[in-house]
Amino acid sequence: MEDLKSKYLGLIAAASDEAAIEDVRLAALGKKGEISLQMRELGKMSPEERMVAGPALNALKDEINSALAAKKTALADAALDERLRSEWLDVTLPTRPRRVGSIHPISQVTEEVTAIFADMGFAVSEGPQIESDWYNFDALNIPGHHPARAEMDTFYTHRAEGDDRPPHVLRTHTSPVQIRAMEAQGAPIRTISPGRVYRADYDQTHTPMFNQVEGLAIDTDISMANLKWVLEEFLSAFFGTKVKTRFRASHFPFTEPSAEVDIQCQWNNGSVTVGEGNDWLEVLGSGMVHPKVLAAAKIDPSIYQGFAFGIGIDRIAMLKYGIPDLRAFFDSDLRWLRHYGFSALDVPTLHGGLSR
Repeated sequence: MEDLKSKYLGLIAAASDEAAIEDVRLAALGKKGEISLQMRELGKMSPEERMVAGPALNALKDEINSALAAKKTALADAALDERLRSEWLDVTLPTRPRRVGSIHPISQVTEEVTAIFADMGFAVSEGPQIESDWYNFDALNIPGHHPARAEMDTFYTHRAEGDDRPPHVLRTHTSPVQIRAMEAQGAPIRTISPGRVYRADYDQTHTPMFNQVEGLAIDTDISMANLKWVLEEFLSAFFGTKVKTRFRASHFPFTEPSAEVDIQCQWNNGSVTVGEGNDWLEVLGSGMVHPKVLAAAKIDPSIYQGFAFGIGIDRIAMLKYGIPDLRAFFDSDLRWLRHYGFSALDVPTLHGGLSR
């Protein structure tokens, strides 16, 4: 037994890796290992011999197992030490530069507009982008012969052959959201409805899909004076300077009286400065909500009245940030987005100042 002990302790000490350790274990303690074979011989011994040989073999087996475990640990520690010496990282080095994404100007301006109107007590309403003919036209007092209903101006969905129902449309404005909001909430109400709208048009200042925000305020004592104040407060807050407005009589089926609103500006070498000069620029349409629209939304026009307005988010974004072509908003040009985009941490708030 002493010979076996010396033999295998020496082999364990000489092992240089885990494979060698496993070979030693199998030679000593495997099914056909020397110590295992010695354990099988115990059955042939007399009881007196087993009392001597049994404990000695068990002690040898335990000592070999302990030596194997210790050698494995030593080899693992040596391997770890070698990795630590060869694999290292200077944690004080600066990180690799990574391009940071940016917030699209449309998203940023939508947040700016929402922050301003929220400060004036307006809620935010949303609705579907695929609307029924009734919500998009009929409820808004738009007659059947109106040019806005023509296929050259509006995107219609397909109806199966034999289905005589009016086809759904891609909404041409967010006014249907106002009808839905009045139906759900009733009066009084004060809300804005930002979102995507669709019209069949495409040039430098028009795209088939663009963004609008429409506002609505209904109560018992609202007048055009309230409309003028709200719009001037909004425009002054948005452009960061006192903005004068000019109301021009116009016609919209859903408002009466109706007015287009111009803002004071100055043109200089193709660029425009808002809030100064002797020029005027049309930016939105507005008016007092037509009684038929109130009635369609189940609000009594003999008790309630109010105003509505609609602003192109893309247009005011172009004015504020000097963007010359509307089509670039949808080109997905990373260079354009890096130039006109905003940091994700640049959250617009009234107290912190809106983005400039």
